[in-house]
This record gives sequence, structure tokens and C-alpha cells, in this order.
Amino acid sequence: MADRARTTASAARYGFTDARAEGQLRAAGWWADDGPVDTAADVLVALSRTADPDLALRGLDRIREADAAEWADLEARLRTHRTFRGRFLSVLGTSSALADFLAANPDQWRSLTGDKCTDSACYREALRTALLADDGSVLTGLKAEQALKVAYRGQLLGIAAADLGHVVEAGLEHPGYAEVAAQLTELAEAALAAGLVVAEAEAGASAEGTLAIIAMGKCGGRELNYVSDVDVIFAGEGDLGLATRLASTVMRVVGKACFEVDAALRPEGKAGALVRTVDSHRGYYQKWAKTWEFQALLKARPVAGDAELGRQYAEMVAPLVWSAADRENFVAEVQQMRRRVEGHVPSEHAERELKLGRGGLRDVEFAVQLLQLVHGRVDADLRSPSTMDALEALGEGGYVGRQDAAELGASYEFLRMIEHRLQLRRLRRTHLFPAAADTDELRILARASGIKASGGKSQGEALLAEFRRHGKGIRRLHEKIFYRPLLQSVANVPTEALRLTTKQASSRLAALGYTAPDGALQHIKALTAGVSRRAAIQQALLPVLLDLFADTPDPDGGLLSYRKVSEALEETPWYLRVLRDEGTVVENLAFLLGTSRLVPDLLVRAPEVLQLLGDPARLLGRTPAEVATSLRAAVRRQPGLNAAVAAARSLRRHELLRVACADLLGLLDVPAICEALSSVWVAVLQGALAAAFRQRQAELGRTPARIAVIGMGRLGGAELGYGSDADVLFVCEPSKGVSDADAAKFASSVAETVRKMLGAPSSDPALEVDADLRPEGRSGPLVRTLESYRAYYARWGEVWEAQALLRARFIAGDDDLGERFIAMIDPIRYPESGLDGTKAREIRRIKARVETERMPRGADATLHTKLGRGGLADVEWTVQLLQLQHACSVPGLRTTSTLDALAVLPEAGLASQSEADSLREAWLLATRVRNAGMLVRGKAVDQVPGSGRDLAAVARVLGQSAGDDPGEFLDSYRRTTRRAHAVVEHLFYEA
Repeated sequence: MADRARTTASAARYGFTDARAEGQLRAAGWWADDGPVDTAADVLVALSRTADPDLALRGLDRIREADAAEWADLEARLRTHRTFRGRFLSVLGTSSALADFLAANPDQWRSLTGDKCTDSACYREALRTALLADDGSVLTGLKAEQALKVAYRGQLLGIAAADLGHVVEAGLEHPGYAEVAAQLTELAEAALAAGLVVAEAEAGASAEGTLAIIAMGKCGGRELNYVSDVDVIFAGEGDLGLATRLASTVMRVVGKACFEVDAALRPEGKAGALVRTVDSHRGYYQKWAKTWEFQALLKARPVAGDAELGRQYAEMVAPLVWSAADRENFVAEVQQMRRRVEGHVPSEHAERELKLGRGGLRDVEFAVQLLQLVHGRVDADLRSPSTMDALEALGEGGYVGRQDAAELGASYEFLRMIEHRLQLRRLRRTHLFPAAADTDELRILARASGIKASGGKSQGEALLAEFRRHGKGIRRLHEKIFYRPLLQSVANVPTEALRLTTKQASSRLAALGYTAPDGALQHIKALTAGVSRRAAIQQALLPVLLDLFADTPDPDGGLLSYRKVSEALEETPWYLRVLRDEGTVVENLAFLLGTSRLVPDLLVRAPEVLQLLGDPARLLGRTPAEVATSLRAAVRRQPGLNAAVAAARSLRRHELLRVACADLLGLLDVPAICEALSSVWVAVLQGALAAAFRQRQAELGRTPARIAVIGMGRLGGAELGYGSDADVLFVCEPSKGVSDADAAKFASSVAETVRKMLGAPSSDPALEVDADLRPEGRSGPLVRTLESYRAYYARWGEVWEAQALLRARFIAGDDDLGERFIAMIDPIRYPESGLDGTKAREIRRIKARVETERMPRGADATLHTKLGRGGLADVEWTVQLLQLQHACSVPGLRTTSTLDALAVLPEAGLASQSEADSLREAWLLATRVRNAGMLVRGKAVDQVPGSGRDLAAVARVLGQSAGDDPGEFLDSYRRTTRRAHAVVEHLFYEA
């Protein structure tokens, strides 16, 4: 018993678990009483490396029992020929069906000892030879089917042996998935040709001029599995009755001998005629065919029968396939078809279905085919029936990212390899991955696939992890590519319009609304010149962009801006990738470039904002407070003043562009825009002031004074627009023992440095720090001490200065000094007894003078956003007069915000709700129009455009639809401001 246990344990070391293994090894002559025979060591090691050593050993035992003479030669070759041993044993250890075949045909092992077939001609000759009787005639009926079955399985054995051998004997050449699939396809083609030979013999007539066999599906794509239905279409000519008999016989013979021949993809499916003429096919496809039929025809390829007839069919089909994407709702229908296929997968198999499930083979194939059909209309390089070849071409052409194409291809090959191994087991059609609980099946499949144990995981666990990883990767890329909005946009462009350099393109551009189509063609030529990947991506993008620009107020300007942006960012690696992969980014960018002249100027210097255009949440970004905190921190980290100011300007540019894009796309309202712009300006001032203060402090080695910056005007009210200056007052307070003059000198140098550094010339909107509202204006000192301000306002202050102080708020510098300044001016701007009649009349007089003197000559007073009737000045002067008069008794009016003050007026009984609403509506409208003017023209403007594209652009920014009459917008603007002006007349002049 002890010796028996020892030998069993030794057999187990070679991977055998079957109790019969030792007896089978002894019968083979490879095992003795004391264990393995020395001369059989290589065979036993090879057996131990097979997917299932017990299965391999049983197969050998059956061959031995079937034919002793064959066994003797086979056993000798197994001992001495490493390549043969690896290939032969790998098949026996993987496929019980091929083991059955070898047991029934023991001499078939010899087909693996010489050169195997690797091309179509060899396979065709081998199968045709098998069909010849001794007298040279072609076998028919059952004899033909049996002979073809043996010959086909013998060739299949050779393909499987070459495919699997490297798993058992390391270093053996492995053909790889693509070569294996091609060989399986060529063998299938040979089988169809052989079936046709039998059919001709049975019918006593030739297929020449009568029948062509067109491969479809995986056979058409040269990517067959070990076990597949082979989809075909039969094209006939002349005697269709004969053609139908030939086709039926091919289906019968090949179906019984090799694989099922499926002709259900023919017109009208199984209800339609088995054979049609080429003209009949053409008529059906032109009139009745559905989208999925053109998708299937992408892989159509003549493989047997009359070559000329097959060529005619292929030439007829190609134009139909490569214009299918012009069909209405084409992309949506293909996407719906994929969802429908996925929906048919039983829920209990959804996670294990290799072919149809989420993250399965169909995800890859549908995505690739959709891209082919949409872009292949003009790019012949994409017109391959092979999934892998097409995917490579899509990657090379820039339609898919190189990394995405490589990842998708690797995952597709992995799943196809797993599918092959599963099917080889019993030579049955299956696409179902083993359940996680089926550890034995997982282990065998992993060994057959060459998966090693790793990271503490068994082979089965490692295979399961790989399967899930690839499935998730495929699904992620499928959803990214297959549902890419850009696809629908490209499909919507007529095929002829995708050819961007023809004379017809110029006519189409003119029809789309381009005023200079020849110039547009020059831009297109510059963007698509050459054969680079960049040019190929532009070639795919531009037809869509041209249509998108056509829906903007300025198509020519949009295309020009796109060219400038593309040329400026041509070395930015992610630029075109984002446009290709993110349809929403393309649509939004086109609208922005065709509407605004400010955005493209900023975009070339802040390109990172482009990546935010596809995600509204990211574009809206953080709160203004968070943005300001981040900006100050970034500026504070810089090593010197110049670096600090450069960082501040860069971050302001980013935020200015981000806010502008969100504004143009309708994601922000006016108060939010004003708050965001004001917050950024404040943060820039804070950062610059701190940097200048530190530098001057370091130069002197002491701190002569504290400094505070007081925001005035729109900055103080947090109501800045895109072109607003920063109105400020500079306040200082001497340090202990420092004279007022020395303190003012120090503070003035800091203030001048801030103004000079921020106001330096730049391509960005100006960063002008304006201190003209200080006492004595430009003729007065730039910086005063707190006490100097107190003395000035007490002795010299005028009513307009009190009015200006209504929007004063501390924004930068020393907190305590800033708060004391605000406390000092509160009695001035909120006078205890209100405003007497004389001062009220003075304010009305000043307003009238300002309007008369500052209104530009020839300006339309009804369309001037600042000084026009019902414009910003009307509303703000009215609110400020009421604040001066009543803030002493109405605390709610003690605010720097125009909108907040307006909200208080009805509660305080100072205006009716309708009056306050009219003023609010006019202020918001004028502010928004003023901002839109800056965005559209790229420079500050107060006048609403009276006509032309600028007016159309402003109207679009404010929500008017394309094609609507911009004159309606002007009427609406005048109507709103007219109502507000009537309120101003009452509240400002009469009340």
C-alpha cells in the first residue's frame, strides 16, 4: 500500500488527478513500478503542461487502443520531436472533440508531422483531393459528406495544433489571433468551394456564369472562429433554378460535413428567394433595405463560384454600403440595434456572455463598424471588412485615439482567444465564459490560454480578473466611441460635403452663409494639408464644424478663429483628441468662436479651459470665494513680484475665459457673472498688493506704514463687467514713529508698483487700476492717511463724493485699517438727517451734465447701455439718490449693491414693486448687453449695435434663436429701458 501511495503521488505531480492515469501511463510504456520511465520524462513534462493532463492522457490511450501500429510510430515521435509533441499534446489536452476525431481516425496525427496548410490554395487543394474517388471522379451524396468531414477536421486539427503548441512547449512559434482567424476563414472558404464541387457533380452542371457565393459576417471579415455559422449570400445569373439547386446542395453538404451555412442575411431573410440576380439585389437594397443590412454588407466578399459574378456583386454593393450613413437617423438606428441585441442576453448570463453582453465582442464590432460607415464615406483606408484592420486604420487616421485603438484591439484579441479556447473544448458554438464558481473549468481554460497564477491568485482567478478587466475596458471605450455625439454630427453632413476641396464645396459654403467661401476654403486647405494624423483628424472634424459655424452669427469669423486656435495649439497633444472624442466640446466651441472675438484670443493663452466645455459642472467650477482663495495662494507661492503678478494675470485670464464661456453658453446669470468677475479682480489686487508690499518692505528693511485698498464704483459694488476698470482708493496709516509723509511715500511706491505691474500692456483685457475717485482727483495724492481722508471729507467733501462712497468697500490690505476707513465714511454716505433739497438738486444737475457731456456724439440715447434712457446710469443714480436720502432710517439701503438696494425700496415704501421690478429688469438687461458687446467685439463697448452681425451676435448671446429678426431684440431692449426711464423720471426727478 505504501508503494502504491508513493507512485500515485508521483503521478499527481504531473497534474494527473484521474485514478486511471497510472494504468494508462503503464500501458503507454511511460511508467514503471518505481515511477516514470527515464526516456518518457519529456513526454510526461509536456503532458503536465497541457490544459487538462487527464484529458490528454485519455486521448492518447484511446489512440493506442484504436490502432497499435499507428501508436508505435506516434509514441516514438512523441519521445523525440519536441515541436510535434507540443502541438499534438496541446490539442489532446484542450479539445475532447478533436481527441474523438483522432481516436476515430488514428492516422490523422501524421498530418502534423509535415508542412501544414497555411493559405487558401493549399486548403482548397486538400479538400478537393479528399472528394476524389479512385477513378478521379467527384464523390457525391453521403460519401462526399463523410470524406469532406474527415478532411475538414484534419485541417482544423493542424490549425489548432499550431495555435496551442506554445502553451505546452515554450518557444514554439505562435501564429497569433489574426493569423489563426485568417486560416480558419480560408479553410471555410475552401469548404464552400468543395461543397460547390460536389453540388456541380450532383447537378451535372457548372456554376460558371450561374452562381457566386458571397461571404458575410466573420467569414467576410476573415475573422472566423473554430466553430461558427458561416453567413453567405448567393448571387445568380441565367438559370436561377440551377443556381438555387447548386446553392441548396452547398448548404446541405457543407452543413453536414463542416459547419452550418446560413443564408438568412439575404434580402427578405429566410422568406426571400435563396438566389437572386445582381440586379434584383440592387433593386432591393435601393428600395427596401434597412440600416442593419448595410451594416452587414460592410463585410460582403465573394469567396467561391463564378468570379466575375462575385465581382459584379461586390461592385454593386460598395457604393450602397459607403453611402448608408447618409440615411436619416442612421447613427441612431445602429445604436438602437446594439441596445436591442444586448437586451436579448439573458440576465443570468449578462456578465459571462463573451459575444453579445456588455463589454463583449459585439461592443467592439458595432463601434468599429459605425465609425467605418460614417467616416469611410470619404476615407477609403477605413473600408476593410476586418475588425482589427479597420480598428488599426481608425487609430492611424485619428478617428480614434491611438491608445484607445490599441487597448480596444488588445481586449478584442483577448476575448476572441478565449472564445476560441472555449469552442475547441467540444467543437461547439459557445460564447459563455465559465461561472466564477466553476473552478475546474476556469483552471483548464486558463491553462489553455497561457494564463499564469500571479499575485496570490490561482490560474483560474487570474483568468477571471483578466476577463473582467478587458470587459470593463471594452465597455468604457464602446460608450466613449459608439455614443460619441460627433458621429451623429458627421453623419448629418452629406457625403459630397465631406470632400472639402472641390468646387462644389465653395458653393455649399456660400449656401451655408459664408460670405467669403474662397477664403473659407483656404482655411480648410491650411488645416487639412499634408498626410499627418493631425490633418486627418481635421479632415473628419471640419465638415461638422462648418455646419456648426453656419448656425452662428459669424461663420467666416468662427472658421478663421478656429484656424488661429488650431495653429496656436497644434503642439498641444490633447487638443484635437478632445475635439474628436467630445462632441459637446465641438458644438460649444463652434458657437463660442462664431459668436465671440474675445474667447479665441483668450483661448490660445488659456487652452485648458477648452477641456471644460463638455461638462457644465466643471465649467461652472468652484464658487467665487474658492477661486479667490486658490488664486491668492498661487500668487503667494511665487518667488518674486514679477512672478507673482504673472501668476495673477494668468489665473485671471483662465477665470475670465471660463466665466465668458459659461456666460455665452447660458450657464450663468448676470449677478453670478458680476460676482465672479469682481471676486477675481479683488483676488488679483490682493495678490499683487501683498507681493509689492513684501518687495518694498524687503528693500527698506522695515515697514513704514500699513496699506488698505478700498474698492469703488463697480468693483466696490461687486458689479464688474468684462471691460470694467478697478476703481479704488489707497489708504495708509504710519507705523509707530514714522511721519505721515514717510508713510505716504512708502504706500505710494507700493500703490504705483501695483498699478504699473497690473496695467502693463497685454493681449488680455486691460487690468487698469483707476484711483481717479480719490480726493482732488488726478491732481491729488495717490495715497492718503486715514486722518487725511477724514479731514478732507469733513472740510471739502462734496455731495458727489458722498455719492461715490456709497459703493466703497474694503477689498485688500490691512483688515483693521480697511474696517476703520469704512466706519469713518459711513456717516458721510449715510447722512444722519438724510439729504436736503439743495444737495438733491445738485445731484440731479450733475447727472444731467454728465449725460450731456459724456454721451458720444451721434450715439442713439435709446441704445446706450450706460448713459442712455433707462440705462445703467439712470438706474444707479436713482438708487443712490434714494440711499443718500433714506439710508439713515432704512438700514437695508446701506449696501454697495445696486440690486440689493433695489430689493429694499418696495419694503421701505420708497417705490412700488412694479417700479423696482422695472429698474431691476433694465439694469440686468443693460449689464448683460454691455457684457455681450465686450464678448462679441473683443473690446469694451457701451452702445448696443444697431445692425449687422454684431447685433445678431449680441441677440444670440441674450437668448434669441438663430434666424430670428435681431430687430425684435432691439425693440425689446427699447421697451424695457423705456419703462425703466419712466420710473426714473418719477423717482429721481419728481418724487
